[in-house]
Amino acid sequence: MKVTVGLTTWSEHPSLINNARKKTTLKEYGQHFPVVEVDTFFYALPQLMTVQKWLTDVAPGFQFIVKAHQVMTGHQEAVGGPQAVFTQFKQVVAPLVSTGQLKTVLFQFPPYFDARTEHIEYLRTVRELMGNLPVAVELRNRSWYQSGVGDALVNYCRDLKLTLVAADEPHQTQGGIPFFLTTTTPHLTLIRLHGRNQAGWQAGGKDWRGKRTLYRYSASELTDLAQAIQEQQPQPKETCVIFNNNSGGDAADNAVALSRQMDLHFTGLTKQDPTQLELF
Repeated sequence: MKVTVGLTTWSEHPSLINNARKKTTLKEYGQHFPVVEVDTFFYALPQLMTVQKWLTDVAPGFQFIVKAHQVMTGHQEAVGGPQAVFTQFKQVVAPLVSTGQLKTVLFQFPPYFDARTEHIEYLRTVRELMGNLPVAVELRNRSWYQSGVGDALVNYCRDLKLTLVAADEPHQTQGGIPFFLTTTTPHLTLIRLHGRNQAGWQAGGKDWRGKRTLYRYSASELTDLAQAIQEQQPQPKETCVIFNNNSGGDAADNAVALSRQMDLHFTGLTKQDPTQLELF
């Protein structure tokens, strides 16, 4: 089993560039990790030329996890239904598909997307509208993981060829979901780590986004994670771990620590420019 590690966004990780006071570029990010999760698509679909430009900044083996647009996950309604957005989305990600650099499309559903019949059927609609593209779903309502439902969910995802995301978050909070690591697609398991800041997760106010993922995983917590990854049965071809605990700049450090702990050596990373090499 191959294990890959990455972060959400590439611009918010100063520790990758010696804490320089600037945004990390995709080219700089790609020198450290083989995959990145791109949240841009959730808010607005980028221009096709923007996606094409990304491919010129990374090595051919680098891959992207692309977040589905909010209309596609039911966060926002669209006049006439979501079909048109699905079509536009597939057109924009086409360059990543053609080069084999789309790892998966992440559908992170809202907490109110529970295990009712209409939502179960919508997962089938997602598969139909996405065609053969790889799809991962993150379900954030605990009703999906109740006794008797979880096993059915796993089989349903396997039938639809949907990767069921294992999300780590404060599980003790009201409505919190368990860390549910299972293999529903043989090519990929996806783990997303949001941190375990219980107070921040429940915080309100205008700064709630910054508080939710303010967390640094300890060495022992990373050890437990590494063990869970290695003990997966059945094992997928690849397990991809995405750190989303960005608020305090901890994601990159935790990702590096896990990579070292698991003795991971990523191949096909972006090469440094000669001018950069002279600086070190």
